[in-house]
Amino acid sequence: MTSSSTASIQKNFKYHVFLSFRGEDTRKTFVDHLYASLTRLGIHTFRDNEELQKGKQIDQLFTAIEVSRFFIIVFSQNYASSSWCLKEVAKIMECQDGNQQIAYPLFYDVEPTDIRKQSGPVARAIANHKTNEQVKKWENVLKSAGNLVGWDLKNIANEYNFFHRISLKLFFHFCISNLASSGSANI
Repeated sequence: MTSSSTASIQKNFKYHVFLSFRGEDTRKTFVDHLYASLTRLGIHTFRDNEELQKGKQIDQLFTAIEVSRFFIIVFSQNYASSSWCLKEVAKIMECQDGNQQIAYPLFYDVEPTDIRKQSGPVARAIANHKTNEQVKKWENVLKSAGNLVGWDLKNIANEYNFFHRISLKLFFHFCISNLASSGSANI
């Protein structure tokens, strides 16, 4: 790969992966393990408690989304109860639609159909936002994100192997993307 194409990719994407998740559901368990697995492979991953600069506006999350190549959206039972998570996923889907960025949904303790159809715990969470003018947009974004091919954790017996598999998939995808941008491979 030429150094100019490498610089171009690095300039466009500061982070390999942006993790979107509801902290109270998954931060100290699932997301910590996933983050560790990604960083062990050298995958530069944005996670809010690691990357947000203290004393700065929280809107820097949107900038981090814009400069991330891949997104892992960890949908959990309380994900949609956070208007901030809903704003994140809306920005992620906007970036995926317009750029070379790819979002992977990960369904943690929630059914993919709950996300797509806003049923079960997702319906209850969305109901709490009914006074917010952005609800219709969020419902459409959740439907779109829920229709993406991702990972459903309910049938995973070994989380460690699962973390490793996701990390390797992203690592190889990023390597292939870098090769393709240098003209060395076709995707």
